[in-house]
Amino acid sequence: MKIYIDGRFHSERNAKISVFDHGVLYGDGVFEGIRFYNGRIFKLDEHLDRLFASAQAILLTIPMPKEAVAEATIKTCRLNKLKDGYIRLVVTRGVGNLGLSPYKCKKASVFIIAATIELYSESVYREGLKVATTGTMRTPANVLSPAVKSLNYLNNILAKVEAIQAGAEEGLMLNAQGHVAECTGDNIFIIKGGALITPPITAGALDGITRRTVMALAVHAGLPVREENLARYDIYTADECFLTGTAAEVVPVAQVDGRVIGTRRPGPVTLDLMQKYRELTAREGAPIYSR
Repeated sequence: MKIYIDGRFHSERNAKISVFDHGVLYGDGVFEGIRFYNGRIFKLDEHLDRLFASAQAILLTIPMPKEAVAEATIKTCRLNKLKDGYIRLVVTRGVGNLGLSPYKCKKASVFIIAATIELYSESVYREGLKVATTGTMRTPANVLSPAVKSLNYLNNILAKVEAIQAGAEEGLMLNAQGHVAECTGDNIFIIKGGALITPPITAGALDGITRRTVMALAVHAGLPVREENLARYDIYTADECFLTGTAAEVVPVAQVDGRVIGTRRPGPVTLDLMQKYRELTAREGAPIYSR
């Protein structure tokens, strides 16, 4: 495996960053998870736009233009001779001292990993996930905007641990007002009364790129789409429920807090959107091997 770090490619064995990097010491940095299919990187421009927006929001200067980041990302996939997989694109604050101040870090660091990934087994896509509500709430938006994809994922990790300990595969996170925000790594949708409904960004949900894509696919299919605050009751009584995320793609939910959703099996709308999403990813994206 070849890994990009600050303009050079290294073997997995030799790919290293400093222990004084503030991304390691304090989780100070931003990232994007990106998928590629059939030799094409899906939604690369949208992911880079969000990466640079996240960096701007935390006063982090990415030390290369967006076009150079795109080219480095494509080259990383090409050198690893992959046609399908997952990219982790990370920008850390860079090397500094043991103090919190980011101004002691002279230059940000960029590294890119391209590899294969299987977040859930194929059986989950056929049968659906078990989800459990966690006591760990989503970080309030007035503490850290959910629009920022920062390296500090401890909030989500603690919720994930709770879910696993409860015998579930994913955790449902609420905000401070008790409304549904998102799951530990994915956005959540329900189908109710023939409409597709998802929590708004203001509830603490990430403005997910897969989320946006699925909403656009639903609109194109003539399905009413709404963003509104949801309670757990709305999830429990939904006709269908599914999650979206770059790594997860579109994954159905069969059970939440012991309540069976719909017929326990993936519903017709979920299955249709899963198929439409897979068809879209198979034909669109920035080419890896035609440059």
